[in-house]
Amino acid sequence: MDTKEKSDIEASPHTSEPENVVGVIKDVNRADAALEFLRQGGDVPPMKPDDERRLKRKVDWRVVPLMLACYLLQYLDKTLINYANVMGLQEDTNITGDQYSQLAMIFYVSYLAFEFPHAWGMQRFPTGKYIGVMVTVWGLILACTSACSNWAGLVTTRVLLGIFESAIAPSLMIITTMWFKRSEQPPRMGIWYLGTGGGTVVGSLISFGFQHYEGKGFTSWQIMFLVCGLITVAVGITVILIMPDNPMTARFLSRNEKVWAIERLRSNQTGVENKQFKWSQCIECFTDPQTYLLSLITISSNVPNGAVSSFQATIIKGFGYTSKETSLLSIPAGAVSIVSILAATNVAGRYNQRGVNIICLLIPGVIGAALMAFLPANNKAGKLIGNYMTNCIGASLPLLYSWVGANYAGHTKKVTMNATLLISFCLGNIIGPLTFTDESAPDYVPAKIAIIVTCAVAMGLTLGLRYYYLWENRRRDKLAGERGLGHVVDVEFADRTDKENLEFRYSL
Repeated sequence: MDTKEKSDIEASPHTSEPENVVGVIKDVNRADAALEFLRQGGDVPPMKPDDERRLKRKVDWRVVPLMLACYLLQYLDKTLINYANVMGLQEDTNITGDQYSQLAMIFYVSYLAFEFPHAWGMQRFPTGKYIGVMVTVWGLILACTSACSNWAGLVTTRVLLGIFESAIAPSLMIITTMWFKRSEQPPRMGIWYLGTGGGTVVGSLISFGFQHYEGKGFTSWQIMFLVCGLITVAVGITVILIMPDNPMTARFLSRNEKVWAIERLRSNQTGVENKQFKWSQCIECFTDPQTYLLSLITISSNVPNGAVSSFQATIIKGFGYTSKETSLLSIPAGAVSIVSILAATNVAGRYNQRGVNIICLLIPGVIGAALMAFLPANNKAGKLIGNYMTNCIGASLPLLYSWVGANYAGHTKKVTMNATLLISFCLGNIIGPLTFTDESAPDYVPAKIAIIVTCAVAMGLTLGLRYYYLWENRRRDKLAGERGLGHVVDVEFADRTDKENLEFRYSL
């Protein structure tokens, strides 16, 4: 135990504690906000299994639907341009195919640039209110997209959309980890990440419906942007009013339930919330090997995701279908995404196997890209099936989210890594659309080969990261035995990083 660690611990006064208890966290001011709340006193009865079930049900019904709504709208709103493109966007705004590809890239550039500012904002301001404001503002921007008539207008709205939408995923990751146990996090992240598949289905149906609009004052895609933007604003205001900022201030819970909500998270050893930005934790994040492995996995697995999400409709239309047929044929892609997300995240939560599940999701992506790239041009059915299979790739992202949520402790380190992960997500999504060029249209074979290569790289890196976690856990077990390390009371809420807390063990 080093000097810094000793200075934050005092001998345990609890003589009734087990023999392996060696101390208790004394510095509440630097610790997690949950520790201060727990030490405010008051008799709270032990939580029984029925109490925990009721508590989880309460949290699930209050928090998870709001997260799902936010993420569904985030995915829908950023990909509406995909549907607008087959509804005549390029012709109406006089932009080229390459300029359209750049619109997808520009969104992710601004998305990337504002991850660290949002990381600071999420730690500084109430999380629930912060998300609600971001959703409301990007809804207004989306509605304004309906007024765009040229390249400059589209670029401006895409940049602003990226700035405000970039807050959503890291915020939802923080919220999930502050309410749920490690084993519960993958299924919950899977539920709100269903917004991708749900967004695809909803977007396809909306596009199909608005293509029947034949008014002269506005085009069908303009009405689509306006309506979706106003719906997003309404949801954003609802989030501001209803979403709790953390378990300690949740108005829908009693005092006993608040304590239980915190106590059940002890096994996570990742804390709940801390409003102090700690530079030492930020630096540790960038000296941690898992940061770079997770980032590289995210980049490589999101090159295909960026290609699929921005060019789904364009690829299907390239198989020889009409615009209306393309909208309807995009629906099964959303269904594939939904099924793969639910299956992978539930298995990961039950068996603590995030890495294995990521690999299992990337394999269908490789096969699907190969079908699209190498089947004969007249085999439309086979190419369409291949396109649907690539939608399994995106389901790996909630598993990466939950890997970070489970394996990063210390609030500043956690929000720093969340931002880093989303920057990596952006880099993959920036590279992905660039593989689609006018010269390779309509088959886009180089882009499909890029999907195969990047998925294979992601699989290799995932195996490497899983081996690292196994090695580190064994090293810590051996160290604990050699040094006779004991348990420090309340270390779970000390705002210690996973490196500082030798009691911490990594999830696989």
